[in-house]
Amino acid sequence: MNAAAPLVDPAVPDAVARLAGTDELRAVWVNELGGTTWQLTSADADGRHRFVKWAPSISGLRLEAELARLDWAFGYVAVPAVIAFGGDEDGDWLLTEGLGGDNAASARWQADPLVAATAVGAGLRHLHDALPVGTCPFTWSIAERIAAHQRQGDAVSVTEQDAPPVVDPVVCHGDACLPNTVLRPDGGLAGHVDLGRLGVADRWADLAVATWSTEWTFGPGFEHAVLAGYGIDADFERIDFYRRLWGSAPGS
Repeated sequence: MNAAAPLVDPAVPDAVARLAGTDELRAVWVNELGGTTWQLTSADADGRHRFVKWAPSISGLRLEAELARLDWAFGYVAVPAVIAFGGDEDGDWLLTEGLGGDNAASARWQADPLVAATAVGAGLRHLHDALPVGTCPFTWSIAERIAAHQRQGDAVSVTEQDAPPVVDPVVCHGDACLPNTVLRPDGGLAGHVDLGRLGVADRWADLAVATWSTEWTFGPGFEHAVLAGYGIDADFERIDFYRRLWGSAPGS
């Protein structure tokens, strides 16, 4: 599913307005199905940020999957703390604390892409190393992903038979494009967001997308920095397979 920063703020759902209260509201991300992420900035002197994800009923999006994954991952890695979850006839919402920092695709990091790309790789390695495969209740298998594409009517150019063997599974992020890694001002990892597809898979399912995302965000020449930050050499067979399984380029 493609997503991007909105060019024009969408209408604010009633539930989101109630959650915001006196906070300033700004839409920071919207996907092709109408799901929107809003940033809530406190009117107090601390200027604290919270975020609310909104999934309209007609979108077919369900935020329960992300809620469950955030709850599970919270004890192992830096992910947003859940404040509240709910819904009404118009849609569902998920309210979380901010992590502090800027996402790796932000204007701040587009001005320093080498540092950002390296940090994304290091952050992804930390996530893969920290999340325990043996007790993870979620999967992100090739079969599941192909079936999801087919349900959505998307063209799929790979089959399970095309897949390279998974020799060292990890708990993958599930959408490791640059906006989903948040960096501190010094370039260190603040945490990861948008974990709705987190699950056990080949580490290259994440790495193929993370490296690809640098090209879309920064232009060519930064894929190597992600791999260097992660501490791994390129596996071109797996990169090609998992990019074809993903579909169109992240953010396109």
